[in-house]
Amino acid sequence: MNYKIIGKYIKDLNFDIPNSKTFFLLSKDISNYKINIDIKSSQSKQNIIEVLISLSLIPVKDDFEKIATKIVYASIIQLEKDKLTKEELERIILIEVPSRIYPELRKIFIFLFENSGFKDVKINESVDFEKLYKMKKFQ
Repeated sequence: MNYKIIGKYIKDLNFDIPNSKTFFLLSKDISNYKINIDIKSSQSKQNIIEVLISLSLIPVKDDFEKIATKIVYASIIQLEKDKLTKEELERIILIEVPSRIYPELRKIFIFLFENSGFKDVKINESVDFEKLYKMKKFQ
């Protein structure tokens, strides 16, 4: 492995259910949302990179009251080699780190829903980040 994770934390959290009507509608209409995953990174110091993985629910239609849910989970990684190719760095940031972090992130997101009264939220247990990377790369 060319890196190690030296820290993880919730960087941002938004879980907004605007009113009781929306709560009850959401219980019936959770299928009107899809999961969105986004990955960003920034270099903190030499060989230290912060990888931000966000998970959110996005409405698929506009004709109903919406909730706003998003969690941004930060992982601080330390590169163990000074010289990595662009491809190696992309693989670490867009495939390897998200694959290791996603189970924790999913667990936190589901915890928020379950403790807010939503027992039927289905979020994939795993995500094929390599497949997503390849699809994005060839677009």
